[in-house]
Amino acid sequence: MLWIKAWHVVFMVTWFAGLFYLPRLFVYHASATDAAGMQRFCIMERRLFVLMTIGGAATAAFGLWLLARNPALLSGAWMQAKLALVVLLIAYHAWCRALLRDFARGRNAHGERWYRLFNELPSLFLVGIVLLAVAKPL
Repeated sequence: MLWIKAWHVVFMVTWFAGLFYLPRLFVYHASATDAAGMQRFCIMERRLFVLMTIGGAATAAFGLWLLARNPALLSGAWMQAKLALVVLLIAYHAWCRALLRDFARGRNAHGERWYRLFNELPSLFLVGIVLLAVAKPL
């Protein structure tokens, strides 16, 4: 069980690294003015999105494995709250994909400042998820 939990955490760190860095790339991409720079950001964003998606999928797979081995965890309010945050995090991940596609199609609708604020959301998810998982306050 501890090995499964360890891999769950390793892939969660991988996923969050991407969730922190991709919106930062969006900040820089939104302020880029030259075609070569914008194309470079598109490539970097696409590659990073693939890696963070793998991290997210592996996080979910190991998390589901943990729940399958101990379904009683689902009865805890802390776990239900954590899973609710994970669902919102998956929605944020999907939102990142939509923004990535907008950039790739030349349809970015947001400025650098918006992306700076958008970049802060994963921090809130991380704090909430970790506090719930470790302290189990509910």
